[in-house]
Amino acid sequence: MRNRIRIEDVAQIAGVSTATVSRALSQPDRVRADTRELVQRAVEKLGYVPDAAGRALASGRTRTVGCVIPTLDHAIFARSTHALQNALAQAGYQLLVASHNYDPVQELTLVQALQQRGVDALVLVGAEHHTQLWRLLTDWRNPVLLTWACDPRLPSVGFDNQAIAALATQHLLELGHRRIGMISGHMQHNDRAKARVQGLRDTLALAGLKLDNAALSQQTLNISGGRLGLIELLKAKKPPTAIVCGNDLLATGALLEAQRQGLSVPGDLSICGIDNHELAAEMNPGLTTVSLPTHDLGRIAAAQILAALAGEPIAQQSMLPFELLVRGTTAKPA
Repeated sequence: MRNRIRIEDVAQIAGVSTATVSRALSQPDRVRADTRELVQRAVEKLGYVPDAAGRALASGRTRTVGCVIPTLDHAIFARSTHALQNALAQAGYQLLVASHNYDPVQELTLVQALQQRGVDALVLVGAEHHTQLWRLLTDWRNPVLLTWACDPRLPSVGFDNQAIAALATQHLLELGHRRIGMISGHMQHNDRAKARVQGLRDTLALAGLKLDNAALSQQTLNISGGRLGLIELLKAKKPPTAIVCGNDLLATGALLEAQRQGLSVPGDLSICGIDNHELAAEMNPGLTTVSLPTHDLGRIAAAQILAALAGEPIAQQSMLPFELLVRGTTAKPA
């Protein structure tokens, strides 16, 4: 039976102390790059597997961060989560990801499970959560960070979702549109969708207009939802001449459905999305959208979590910028 490889063996091969090996494996950001490389080569040569349970017991840390997101089915969440994971990995932390499919009870259960696994910190999406989950988070001593929206109750890195929709709506108003509709995600248990609908309502109100019930369609946040949403909005006696969509997948579906029905975009109908999904620039015509720096969101979230774990003060609210990208799907009404 092969003898178990010990940390002392790694230290001897790397030519460093056992303390340096331990630090290189558990806190790599605190070790010089050339020393980390020596340790890593020795680890690979010997096939050394660190005793995670022992390290956790000694340090009081598992070097894991829990992340609970609404869905794994959207590229927009995948992009920010990937950036979060990469940044944490560089600091020696593992990200544990779970999704709750917009179910607050399931989200509560997942957070409890992650806490029981001993995660050092939690990252959640949005500000609308189960009442019991809010109590759980405020009583927990470890860092918690909200993303995609900001809430004064917890440190947050996100966007002003009302202002995002307001920017898209104002663009359409400035083009001369007065009948503006919206295809939104389902607003139940989704504060980002609610805020974007409210941003559109408020901007229309400032122009002396309103969002009629017939001009709002709530759909699943995918291409099929965009198709169904447009079909619904076109049933109105006076259908909209322009539509704001809750994300670019809805906008893509609306664009494809409009073209299927023989409508000219933007001649007969203007469409504006939100996110700047990679599909947006590839559509014909290119999709006008509000671009959100989702990669930056993940990177900044990781920096905030790492700072909090190090006992450093972090910003209570970090609101990220966004910008309108005008492409070919919006124009003056005919």
